[in-house]
Amino acid sequence: MARVLHQNDVRIGRPKMNEQITIFVGPASLRLGAEVCEIMRTAPGAYECRRFPDGEIQIDIRESIRGRDVFLVQSTSPPVETHLMELVLFADACRRAGAGRLTGVIPYFGYARQDRRTHRRSLGARVAADLIGTAGFDRLMLVDAHTPSIEGFFGIPIDHLTAVPLLARAVAPSVHENSVVVAPDLGAAKLADRYARLLEMPVAIVHKTRFSGREVATRGLTGDVEGRQPVIVDDMISTGGTIEAAAKALAAAGALPVSAVVATHGLFVGDAGDRLAAVGVRRFLVTDSVAPPPELRLPVEVVSVAPLLARAIRHLHEDRSLADLVSHD
Repeated sequence: MARVLHQNDVRIGRPKMNEQITIFVGPASLRLGAEVCEIMRTAPGAYECRRFPDGEIQIDIRESIRGRDVFLVQSTSPPVETHLMELVLFADACRRAGAGRLTGVIPYFGYARQDRRTHRRSLGARVAADLIGTAGFDRLMLVDAHTPSIEGFFGIPIDHLTAVPLLARAVAPSVHENSVVVAPDLGAAKLADRYARLLEMPVAIVHKTRFSGREVATRGLTGDVEGRQPVIVDDMISTGGTIEAAAKALAAAGALPVSAVVATHGLFVGDAGDRLAAVGVRRFLVTDSVAPPPELRLPVEVVSVAPLLARAIRHLHEDRSLADLVSHD
């Protein structure tokens, strides 16, 4: 039986911010979760993640959490099924161990794009939400989920945090008087408006048609981009197909080369690296909600959401408002 052990090996002896709070760092978010604990001056909770020969997963809590305010940091990033199962088993273990209150901190929520049913297809967002809802969480924190309406799939309260202000500050040095914020599809239009307000820039929207998970085509563009330098913004970069199509549409409309692509979640799956390298984008800004592939050969800059998560955890633990941390779309 193979075992993967994750414990507070590098922070043993550090003072805890509050003995009534415990933060567990799930296998999908080890680095990000460790940074959150560092900011909050607390050691990550100790647990063991067992993986059996047949692929089954088992979570074993290795310290007392009875009556504590417990936070579990775990993205459901690729491989989504594995990390989703870890999340719900972790929650079940915490609840059975007597956690007083259990909050799931999910920096990236997989299946969020499957939020609308067409023909005879499954509704993945609802199924994932139902599964998480059975695990015993009292509350969830999500970061820039694909659509704000995702909250309607859950039967438990959700705090929908946003990394847009962090990313807007990071991309600001790339912005000039002739820059324009570009939504690569209609679904990102509201997001582009938020960036445009923060950066005081005009907005353009690329209209696209999706044929498959990696193939898209553009069918027009709204807004003035000729002679302007585009900054493309989206909630995530997955295969790179949407960004590639948008960049080509912008070039055909007379825009200057794309100065930056900004997205909260940088998955960069499949051949995304090669596709996007051919586009010639100067800068990619993403957060650490998902760890970028180590072999990725793109000019990627990572903006940490650890301070955002730590602040939200602190506010929730102290029953303070999260109004200035959440998305208001």
